[in-house]
Amino acid sequence: MKRRIILSSGNEHKVKEIKRILKGQPFEILSKDEVGYKDFDVEEDGDTLEKNAFKKAYELSKLVKGIIIADDTGLFVDILNGEPGVYSARYAGENATYEDNNKLLLNKLKDVPLEKRNAIFKTVIVVILENGEKIEVCGECRGKIGFSLKGQNGFGYDPLFIVDGLDKTFAELSENEKNSISHRANALKNLKGKLEEIVDENNCYK
Repeated sequence: MKRRIILSSGNEHKVKEIKRILKGQPFEILSKDEVGYKDFDVEEDGDTLEKNAFKKAYELSKLVKGIIIADDTGLFVDILNGEPGVYSARYAGENATYEDNNKLLLNKLKDVPLEKRNAIFKTVIVVILENGEKIEVCGECRGKIGFSLKGQNGFGYDPLFIVDGLDKTFAELSENEKNSISHRANALKNLKGKLEEIVDENNCYK
């Protein structure tokens, strides 16, 4: 029996992306929705990505047996003193849409030249193992915020985030291209090594 990884997320885009990047690992990967906790939700009231990711992982670990993985992601724009940061998903309000958040960000950067629109996408992943042990990894991707939405792929701020060295937004990249360089991909690459270390010889629950 494979050890289970339970993703503490109901965001279908995020779950799909994580499953794709971790494909081939010797674990059964399931979302919280797939194990019967679709209504599970945690108030992300931490002042850092690390605190929010840990809270989401810890609270679900009380309910489900397996390896719990939770992440929190933020877009940090230098000239805005790190905004939207930990509030990225709700930048324009608690029920904000991706469009709302992008519009607000563009308004705040109005008249700011490209060379001053530097930003970092950062993902923090917290893992809680069956024995309660905690693992934390992070990944980053640097770029700039564009002046308009470009591309049809991805989600969130992807149409605005121009990746350094590519001159394309995340939304202009294919899934495979994005998943090879993104902040979440870099965090998951760091996680892969950690996961390999905890696999026992029978690939079963300890």
